[in-house]
Amino acid sequence: MKRAQHALAAVLTVCAIASTAAADNGNVNEAIRIGQTLPYSGPVSGFGTIGRAQEAFFAKVNAEGGINGRQVKFITLDDAYSPPKTVEQTRKLVEQEDVLMMFGSLGTATNNAVHRYLNSKKIPQLFVLSGATKWADPKTYPWTMPGMASYESEGVVYAKYVLQAKPDAKIAILAQNDDFGRDYVAGFKRALGSRAASMIVAEASYETSAPTISSQLATLKASGADVLFGVVLGKFTPQMIKGVAEIGWKPDLFFVPTSASSISFLEPAGLENAVGLISSSNQKDTMDAQWADDPAVKDYLAFMKQYLPNADLSNSNYSAGYHYATLLMAVLKACKSDFSRENIMRQAASLRDVPLPLLLPGMTVSTGPDDYLPFQQLRLRRFNGKSWISFGEILDDR
Repeated sequence: MKRAQHALAAVLTVCAIASTAAADNGNVNEAIRIGQTLPYSGPVSGFGTIGRAQEAFFAKVNAEGGINGRQVKFITLDDAYSPPKTVEQTRKLVEQEDVLMMFGSLGTATNNAVHRYLNSKKIPQLFVLSGATKWADPKTYPWTMPGMASYESEGVVYAKYVLQAKPDAKIAILAQNDDFGRDYVAGFKRALGSRAASMIVAEASYETSAPTISSQLATLKASGADVLFGVVLGKFTPQMIKGVAEIGWKPDLFFVPTSASSISFLEPAGLENAVGLISSSNQKDTMDAQWADDPAVKDYLAFMKQYLPNADLSNSNYSAGYHYATLLMAVLKACKSDFSRENIMRQAASLRDVPLPLLLPGMTVSTGPDDYLPFQQLRLRRFNGKSWISFGEILDDR
């Protein structure tokens, strides 16, 4: 009897180990389960189109045979850009949906709310859609990797251009009062160096819960600034652009972050009010005539026509979603038949000069065990009332 009990216990132990190994290998005989949280409701719900593009992208991948013979189960849930909701939805994805990884979730505060949790469970938190510097910390958080150029790097690029184009500038800064805003401002000031104290004539901030930013804009205009750097997000983007126009302020240089540059954010302000706005990007503008004959852009537009025929192609969040999905595809294809979480992170941290379809010419993706930043190059672009036009050379944070 005891021998039978011992034998049964041994069999159960082996089965448990095999089950655990299978789960960590992405459910060997099942789909690769990928989780995501995005704001499909709330103040920055415009970013939800990123997830819709990715749902369509993985539907296309599955229709073409999957990844290394495996189908993809992509589960994207609404967190309304609310950290408590992000925690709730992420736990659901991990503990109930048994996802292999989290991918492309949006926001600094929202991702921060699940940062420790995912690392403690050794679940990849890949290509976070936030440029906060904290995501590139492989020593402390080896299971988290950013998916954007860092906010500090972007701030550096804008400051470099100010020093070049308008060295006598009087600069005003409006920044969201959180890590998102502080990182941009830190990079901007770092690049201005010793001149920051004399060139920056006014600074203001706002809370994400604020109804408007009109009083801050009035104060900044009164400073006499002729350059405005607006570190804004979501509904505050059109508020700022329209607000500046309504008070008759016409800064010589007017910057917004890449994350605020989607046409969907500019339209409520009136596109005519956004003319001359400066931002940056590492992506091809799929609506720009200069890329009309580009094979990768043609492939993207064909994909949109087939899978999202009613989508507004001028909304760059669709192409952004597609772009980030191609980055994840590069990692998953490199995994070959080993979809363990450890191998996923190993491959994500071993990218070498990987070209992506919608990256600007001359740019590639590279990562390493001690370098988790996949994108470190940007090019400035200016809005002409219809689309963003790139100008200048490729810049980086050096």
